Amino acid sequence: MECSTFMREIGEKLASVGYAVFGMDYEGHGRSAGVRCYITKFDNIVNDCFNFYKSICELQEYKGKAKFLYGESMGGAVSLLLHKKDPSFWDGAVFVAPMCKISEKVKPHPVVVSVLTGLEEIIPRWKIVPTKDVIDSAFKDRAKRESIRKNKLIYQEKPRLKTALELLRTSLSLESCLHQVTLPFIVLHGANDTVTDPEVSKALYDRASSVDKTMKLYPGMWHGLTSGEPDENIELVFGDIISWLDKRASSKARLESFLTIQTYNHSDNLHEFQGRRSSL
Repeated sequence: MECSTFMREIGEKLASVGYAVFGMDYEGHGRSAGVRCYITKFDNIVNDCFNFYKSICELQEYKGKAKFLYGESMGGAVSLLLHKKDPSFWDGAVFVAPMCKISEKVKPHPVVVSVLTGLEEIIPRWKIVPTKDVIDSAFKDRAKRESIRKNKLIYQEKPRLKTALELLRTSLSLESCLHQVTLPFIVLHGANDTVTDPEVSKALYDRASSVDKTMKLYPGMWHGLTSGEPDENIELVFGDIISWLDKRASSKARLESFLTIQTYNHSDNLHEFQGRRSSL
């Protein structure tokens, strides 16, 4: 997918209720340079996002404000890896149908993986991985689906061999370390999603070590919760997202205010308050 058109409405909805929203097209995606949807190493995507988003957070106007990750599908995997890279930096995350585990229903046979891996360095860019039409499978509303299909910045061909293997490796790696997730999060998933199985989000919710975690499962909805459902469904999903964000953002603001006042008046208790803050 891409940010300038497809994700724009999502950013605008969040901005309209007071959040500064930043996104980027991964290398080879959208308007970014590179071979279209060719991922040589998933860590490159994560590192690009890490450097860009941290540079935004370091700007004076955003220092001290609550910082949330937002990731849909493959973006959910990127967000989880950003959290893993610096576990204490982010104040929370919103995961929409995240790619963080391979469903047992679609996990490829080890022999198939072995054969494809053997070809990886010979024909890495070849578009030979058999998959169903993701747009048809992900977006429920016919009109929205056709609008998305007309977006020429969205890659609509078969996955390249190396890209598919990188996504597989990333999903398997994330599945093995879901217990290391500690940040507050909400994970949202359509019960009828056939692109990423709802059991993936259930595994994240069950295994994560986060104290503050929420899961929303929407009966009858598909993969594209924020862009491919009828308008009333999209409004329901965004209502849940914004409500969750508002509660955590306001809690962060109240805590910052409390700590600032108390630290100023009682400097001898500074370490006590800092310790309390880190535990919330």
